[in-house]
Amino acid sequence: MSTLAHVFEEAGIATVALGSIGAHIQGTAPPRGLWCEFPLGRPLGKPNDADFQHRVLAHAFGLLRSPEPVVEKFAESITDDGTETMSCELPPRHDPSLHPAVDEANGLRPAYDRAVAKLGNRTGAGRTVSADDIPAAVQSFINVAEGTPWKEAGIPGIPARVAQDIRGYYETAALALAEHAPAAWAGARWFFTSTEAGRAILAARKSMADAGEKHPIWFYITPGDM
Repeated sequence: MSTLAHVFEEAGIATVALGSIGAHIQGTAPPRGLWCEFPLGRPLGKPNDADFQHRVLAHAFGLLRSPEPVVEKFAESITDDGTETMSCELPPRHDPSLHPAVDEANGLRPAYDRAVAKLGNRTGAGRTVSADDIPAAVQSFINVAEGTPWKEAGIPGIPARVAQDIRGYYETAALALAEHAPAAWAGARWFFTSTEAGRAILAARKSMADAGEKHPIWFYITPGDM
């Protein structure tokens, strides 16, 4: 991001970079930077709080007046204690002949479609795997968890990117079911601790690690140390 900011500045376009990690924004040295001590995934701080978001943007745009490189810290901080999860009731089983995770993914499709119709597909599936193909992608991780080498399991792309699309599908569907904006990473914690698909992906990740697969292949299937 900071590299692109320097490119834009050289072309005569003023920029401001927002960053959630102070060391990163200091180390990458954008022409103008605002360090916002917010949880990752919440660049403007508080969902559905327009006044707070406008204060962040006003501070950021105010940096455009600086003729010299500058990095400042936003005055208000928001912490994520790492414990809150989304409250969301999953649909009941529909087809007992399917693996519970695949049946679960199928059952969430109506909620996913409602959320996309209302919010747009900003965080859902589709970057690597379409919503139609999410159940099959979930099955591929089940295959890995059950011992199939990941390259033979049917994972339709880079494992981390496929897992991200599955998680995006679930978190988008959950927005329609929960009908509230979760705290940062609350949706991810809900996915990995409360859903069959999340548990299947965690099991696949462990299986890949135990099999000695290269670290980047399995480590980035989940964010951080989840």
